[in-house]
Amino acid sequence: MGDIISREQAATLSQAAQAQGRSVVLTNGCFDILHVGHLRYLQQARAHGDLLIVGVNDDASVQRLKGPTRPLVTGDERAELLAGLACVDAVVIFPEATADPLLEAIRPSIYVKGADYNVGNLPERETVERLGVRPVFVALVAGRSTTNLVGKIQES
Repeated sequence: MGDIISREQAATLSQAAQAQGRSVVLTNGCFDILHVGHLRYLQQARAHGDLLIVGVNDDASVQRLKGPTRPLVTGDERAELLAGLACVDAVVIFPEATADPLLEAIRPSIYVKGADYNVGNLPERETVERLGVRPVFVALVAGRSTTNLVGKIQES
């Protein structure tokens, strides 16, 4: 189980881990309504390194990304749920639309995103390449997304 920490604390944690020869993995997302797809994604991300730091979009950035009715769960609660998972070492709430500032601060060994991304459409591609961070794209659980869950709820 992890802690909810600041960007600066995450940078210090990452530097210390890498100084010990440990690999640091960063991933990020909205993680609104935590579901099995999120869990499996985070477990896969953690399997790629020794330390998993998760960036979670704050409420305002989720609203910008997903629309005015989102998030359904507050950023503090989403961060607490994520930090409670055994595979997550630390959680950082961030306000930006992309994880570029997190990548700059944390400088992970590996940056994990879902397989709906690739090097060509990765918003953080330039930063990942400039910093020499290895991008890894992991499989998603078909049909498992917050958007799908919200749709099912609205239908019923």
